[in-house]
Amino acid sequence: MAELSYVHGANDVPLVGEPIFHNLRRTAARFGDRDALVVPHQDYRATYRQLVEQSEEIGRGLMSRGVKKGDRVGIWSPNRHEWVLVQYATAAIGAILVNINPAYRTSELQYALNQSGTGFLFLAAGFRTADYRAMLAEVKSSCPELKEATVLEDGWDALKRDAAKTSIDDLREREATLQFDDPINIQYTSGTTGFPKGATLTHHNILNNAFFIGETLRYTEQDRVCIPVPFYHCFGMVLGNLACTTHGSAMVIPGEAYDPVAVMETVQKERCTSLYGVPTMFIGELEHPRFREFDFSSLRTGIMAGSPCPVEVMKKVQTIMHIPEMTIAYGMTETSPVSTQCATDDPLEKRVSTVGRVHPHVEIKVIDPTTGAVMPRGMPGELCSRGYMVMLGYWNNEEATRQAIDAARWMHTGDLATMDDEGYINIVGRIKDMIIRGGENIYPREVEEFLYGHPMIADIQ
Repeated sequence: MAELSYVHGANDVPLVGEPIFHNLRRTAARFGDRDALVVPHQDYRATYRQLVEQSEEIGRGLMSRGVKKGDRVGIWSPNRHEWVLVQYATAAIGAILVNINPAYRTSELQYALNQSGTGFLFLAAGFRTADYRAMLAEVKSSCPELKEATVLEDGWDALKRDAAKTSIDDLREREATLQFDDPINIQYTSGTTGFPKGATLTHHNILNNAFFIGETLRYTEQDRVCIPVPFYHCFGMVLGNLACTTHGSAMVIPGEAYDPVAVMETVQKERCTSLYGVPTMFIGELEHPRFREFDFSSLRTGIMAGSPCPVEVMKKVQTIMHIPEMTIAYGMTETSPVSTQCATDDPLEKRVSTVGRVHPHVEIKVIDPTTGAVMPRGMPGELCSRGYMVMLGYWNNEEATRQAIDAARWMHTGDLATMDDEGYINIVGRIKDMIIRGGENIYPREVEEFLYGHPMIADIQ
């Protein structure tokens, strides 16, 4: 009988069984004087001890403003140091952080605020050409549960002053009530149909996913991770921030949004050891006319995700960008997000033709989307994943949750994949995008690989 497309990521390293802020405290106890957060564009730098103290201060400020455990606190901002402090402050007091995409327009903002029941909103004054203050003013009367909004540029210091109204003992008392299975984060998916759905994630979901990402990349307190990907997305918030704080590594933020020169300058100046991005970001750096001005010799590892990586791009990343241990990761918001990842020593061919193997403590199977039967190795089918990392569900959307997570707690990804004899996963397309021609199934990845072979094509969307 042919071996089936099922694998379990058995691992000797146990899951982390504590809330996020407890974990941050333990990291600070070990590495208190080391850099935790470096944001050159804001001239901001904090050690782990300072990160804990400043996050506690914002948490106490929120408690003084009436934010209770389970209340939803939104943040609508590009990458700034305040975003990170809000992330850990809400984790400390048990509020549920609602990530709001900086690119949202008024209709999307209104939907996210109302669907999540956000009561307190942090927002930047604006981003690029968008005036966030004016946009919020336009929808605020239609958001009955939104009680308070604080503009980072105007109201941050007042919130810190209000921290004095809540003692550190009150904060610790709140913290003691938290359980690692409590919901702590709502991330809205960029669904292709209808309104976005709010994936509801627990401390246990995202803390463990981040920890094992850091383990895969072999992070230590010596690592400095350049994070040009957005915080509102799990790539920045989980793979970036939480993977660092579970290992004592430094979060280094090159700018509010992606800029290839800022990334390269930051890598050089801060001696970053790890760099994140989607393939188009790495292409943007490699092909920039100033690329050869910068020193990348400190780099060792990183994560590329979001779309397939052309083999020539990966070769250049490993050699002239000096990232021999670049990895590819695959996942989705609903699974915290990573389910599979390449190892730092996987062969080049595996890094460009697959998305790696199953993560620790995760189960993966490839099934016939019609019958649900597990497919033989090498045969395409729908990729499903199960384990600690599967979300609680979509916020206030039981029907969508039932469609995504079956009775056995398998998350149905909607992605078509194959599993080879060594357990490597290859994503070949989306179920809805599969082309049937002449009785044969044609997968988007096959079309992409053919087009990438043309010398005039740099990237495909």
